[in-house]
Amino acid sequence: MSEKPARYPRRPFFSSGPCAKRPGWSPATLEGALLGRSHRSAAGRAKLEEVITRHRALLHIPEDWRLAIVPASDTGAVEMAMWNLLGARGVDVLAWEVFGRIWADDARDQLRLPDLKIYDAAPGYLPDLARVDWSRDVVFPWNGTTSGVCIPHADWIADDRKGLAICDATSALFAMDVPWKKLDVVTWSWQKALGGEAAHGMLALGPRAVERLHSYTPPWPLPKILRLTTGRQLNEALFVGETLNTPSLLCVEDILDALKWAEGQGGLLALQKKSSQTLALVREWVNRSQWAAFLAEDPATISCSSICLKIVAPWFLDLGPERQVATARAITDLLEAEGVGFDLASYRGIVPGIRIWAGATVLTDDVACLLPWLDWAVETVSRNTKNSMQEIRI
Repeated sequence: MSEKPARYPRRPFFSSGPCAKRPGWSPATLEGALLGRSHRSAAGRAKLEEVITRHRALLHIPEDWRLAIVPASDTGAVEMAMWNLLGARGVDVLAWEVFGRIWADDARDQLRLPDLKIYDAAPGYLPDLARVDWSRDVVFPWNGTTSGVCIPHADWIADDRKGLAICDATSALFAMDVPWKKLDVVTWSWQKALGGEAAHGMLALGPRAVERLHSYTPPWPLPKILRLTTGRQLNEALFVGETLNTPSLLCVEDILDALKWAEGQGGLLALQKKSSQTLALVREWVNRSQWAAFLAEDPATISCSSICLKIVAPWFLDLGPERQVATARAITDLLEAEGVGFDLASYRGIVPGIRIWAGATVLTDDVACLLPWLDWAVETVSRNTKNSMQEIRI
C-alpha cells in the first residue's frame, strides 16, 4: 500500500456551494460593512448599486440588459424568471441534472403549463440539443453543477429565436464563456464561483425578456417576493439597487470584496483561465488513473468548475448500488478526517463518486495536492472493502 502523501492543500475547501472564499480572505475584509443601517438609506442603496455595476463590468453584461439583486439565491432568480415570463408560448425545459429537473418539475407541477416538453438525459450526458424548438421558450442550466456536464457552445441557440432563452448560469459564470447575445435571461448567485455568502441571487434580463414583461401577464397569482412588474410596467427600482426584501449588508460587503478581488486578478478572462488550468491538471491525472473517470461522457462537455468523477475500478463496480454509495462516502469521509479535502462527495442521487469545485477561488496547486490523496484514500478504502468481502465469504 502506498504511503500517505507528504503535501497538504493549503486551503482544503472544494465545496460546490457555498464555494471557497477567495485566497487571502479573512473576516477583516468585512470591516467596512454598513451594519446597523437601512439598505434603503442612501449609503445602503449605493452599496447595492455598486454590486450591480461591478457585476456588469466584470461579466461584460450589455448596457441594454437590466440587472437586479433578488432573494433566495439562484433558485429564487430562476423561479422569478419562470413565474413572471412563462406561459405566453410553449416551453421546453432541459433537465439533464438535478436543478434542471427541479425547474422541469416546477413547470409541470406548480405552473402546470399546458404546452410543456421536458428533455432529460442520463447522468453524464446532455439531451439532444437539436430537438429544441426556438419558437418556444427554453429553460436550461448552462452547467450541470451536480453532474459535471456543461453545454460546450451556443451554436444550437437560434439567433432568430421567437421564444426566450432562460439560462441558469450560476456555476458557469466566471468560469466559462456564456454569450449574452444568445440569451434573454441569465441567473446566478453570490455563493457560487466567487465564494460569496448565501441567500442572494442575481437576475439579468435582456431586451426581449423586458418586452415580454411589458406585453404579457401570467394567469397565476404572484407573491410579492417574485414580482418584477407593477401593473404591466417593469419595476425599474429593482435594477438600481432597491430590493424586494431586506438583504444582508454584511453579505453585500463580502461580495463587493470578491468582485474587487476578481478585478484585481485580471477580470473575467483571468478567472476563466484559472478554472481551465485546473481542469487540464485533473484531465491529465484522470488519463493516468486506474480508478477514476469523468462522469461526463463527451470530453467536450466536461465542466471546468464542478468536476465530477466516477469510480470505475472493477472492485467498486462489483458492489451493489447501496454499497457503492456507502463506499464512495467512506472515501470522502476519510479525506475529510485527514483534513485534506472537505465537501468532496458527489451530489445525492447522482452516480456516487467525487466532486471537486474548481472555480477561480480554488488554487490549482491545492487541487494538485489533493489528487494523490484521492489515490491514497481510494486504495485504503478498497483494501478495507476487499478484506470485508473476504471475511463474508469465509
